[in-house]
Amino acid sequence: MYKKLAVVILMLTGCSSTAQQYPPFQKSADQASDPVVANPIAKPLQPKQIGPYLAASVSGDYAGYSDLWRFIDEMVLKHGFNRDYLNGLFSQAKRKQWTLDYLHKSDQASKSRAEPAPGGWTRYRAKFLDERHINSGVSFWMKHGESLRRAEDKYGVPAEYILGILGVETSYGGYIGNHRIIDALTTLAFDYKRRGDYFRGELENFLIMAGKEGFDPSKPVGSFAGAMGLGQFMPTSFLKWAVDFNGNGRKDLWSPEDAIGSVANYFAQHGWQSGQPIVTPAKLNGAQAHTLETGVNHQYTLPQFKQAGVIPARYCQCDGPLHLVLLRKSIGDDYWIGHRNFYVITRYNQSSYYAMAVHDLAMAIKSRYRKTQMVSR
Repeated sequence: MYKKLAVVILMLTGCSSTAQQYPPFQKSADQASDPVVANPIAKPLQPKQIGPYLAASVSGDYAGYSDLWRFIDEMVLKHGFNRDYLNGLFSQAKRKQWTLDYLHKSDQASKSRAEPAPGGWTRYRAKFLDERHINSGVSFWMKHGESLRRAEDKYGVPAEYILGILGVETSYGGYIGNHRIIDALTTLAFDYKRRGDYFRGELENFLIMAGKEGFDPSKPVGSFAGAMGLGQFMPTSFLKWAVDFNGNGRKDLWSPEDAIGSVANYFAQHGWQSGQPIVTPAKLNGAQAHTLETGVNHQYTLPQFKQAGVIPARYCQCDGPLHLVLLRKSIGDDYWIGHRNFYVITRYNQSSYYAMAVHDLAMAIKSRYRKTQMVSR
């Protein structure tokens, strides 16, 4: 698969209105025969460099960008890429002004929003807890049940939470984004100064990823921030946590099976505890309870909670670090105790609203799936 802006970027990655399947790996006949471009300078093993990109210098939208020249130098020296290949590739990259304008507005809004807005949780939850997301999740479960069972057995992550992520991120592959990854990452790497270093790292890893998996880097599409596939992994997350779950020899996040395994592996590697709780409802008694900091950046123990007046509303397996989660509804606020697994969900996206939406959607899908299974019997 960040602070305030990163949350905005990752929460809005599913922005395409049409489903896309396996775009990087379905090469045309002419692409399949593209040779690996030789690099006479680099001694390390050369990455696969797919696509008809050869140029003596960079032209197009990114001609004259000195930061890009330095980036190409690094890719040649560090990873053995062919300079003319990268010149040709970046010559056809497009600058996405819409993305820059959008992020500028998001930056300004983040500066002026110190506290969660009243009703924010109600509005956010409604985006994902609807019949379309729930029914589509059940259908996906019925279609890919065997892969979900294997993932749960191997990684200890229940099927419903894998589906919660895929539902919130892309509606199970229905909305993966329509921005070319090469355009998105090049724009953010060299024109978005506030986080340029981060996105240059993602661009570097995207090119490494394309070389390892053997696809043309101009072909994949995803979010405006460069997130990819059903699970919307960024390239760095792909290299660290994506898995070949269907055993066909490559990691393909546009494949439902690989996406299922990769999301489960991501959770497992971030400390998911099988069979442990996610959240517990809480009651706040007294003024001191309302002074506690909320969110996953603040940790408490159960004795600290009780001393402050934060009381679990039901039996609580409250071992280990705990978090106070505030959900601002249209009428009133809800408080929850977040456990270790809630924290793990926020490693995918640091927003407490995001993690709670994944949890609620997971519970709704599980309930509907069980009812469907009972009726079918």
